[in-house]
Amino acid sequence: MEETPEQAIMDSRSLKLLRTLVTVLMVVMICGFIVLIAFLVTRFPERDGPVLPEAVVLPDGTRAEAVTLGRGWAAIVTDDDRILIFDPATGALRQEVAIETGAE
Repeated sequence: MEETPEQAIMDSRSLKLLRTLVTVLMVVMICGFIVLIAFLVTRFPERDGPVLPEAVVLPDGTRAEAVTLGRGWAAIVTDDDRILIFDPATGALRQEVAIETGAE
């Protein structure tokens, strides 16, 4: 089946329109991606994350099971049922809390 010249012109116009729409979509997606990356780069440094101690020395014979960070403190739960509160700037032990498990 042969195409008439009118159908060829219509197909050509449809393809040009489709090509233009795909190009516009690509440009919009690239611009959106650049805006998203710029937003993430500019916003994340403003957040103040927790301050981690450089070094923490646990008492002899203990092993850390969990770590929790707060504003101005770092807590380590040990395997002998104690919570040790450290100063995040110096790593010095501030407080020790015994955990009563009631398993005895």
